[in-house]
Amino acid sequence: MSSTSYKLTVHNILKKITFEIMNLDRLLIVVFFGFLMTLTIYDASAHQLFNSAEERIGNYKVQIATLPEIPTVNEKSQILFRVLDSDGNEVDKFRIGVRIYYNDLLVDTFPPQYHDNGHWETDYVFREPGNHIFRVDLYDVGESGNILTYTFNISTLNPFGYIFYYTIISGGIAGIGIMIWAILSKKKTRAKL
Repeated sequence: MSSTSYKLTVHNILKKITFEIMNLDRLLIVVFFGFLMTLTIYDASAHQLFNSAEERIGNYKVQIATLPEIPTVNEKSQILFRVLDSDGNEVDKFRIGVRIYYNDLLVDTFPPQYHDNGHWETDYVFREPGNHIFRVDLYDVGESGNILTYTFNISTLNPFGYIFYYTIISGGIAGIGIMIWAILSKKKTRAKL
């Protein structure tokens, strides 16, 4: 075997190994992102928002959620309350009242009212940024008609709080951009060889 044919054979073998490694890199990237997507989808739930919660006392569960997910101070937000029985079905009719606390001071109330269809939506404007405590009173359902009180934390932001979101999104886009640049520059380097 001549030295030229030996070099060609070694070159062909190295070229084939490089091609297989490139394909393996691509496969690993696809598997990695597929794994991340699977984890995201597996963990999805209807009440995994930041300002949503549920609490069970006795035979009843009360759920609360806000729209937008994190309310902004001095802007109208929507608050959703749901009342479920022990089987997870919405209660047909219920009487509920809400007390809202900020820094341990009562700042607002919703007087007890009857609601149909297992849920109640109401608009509310938060006046202060930070954590608000909602004490939700469910009437006429406890033993001998007692009141059941559920406690929830609702966080709000001032109007500049969305900078937090923009920073996270920008960081994610920059990270993806760097990964794409690294892959493309790696391909250019291999193409020159």
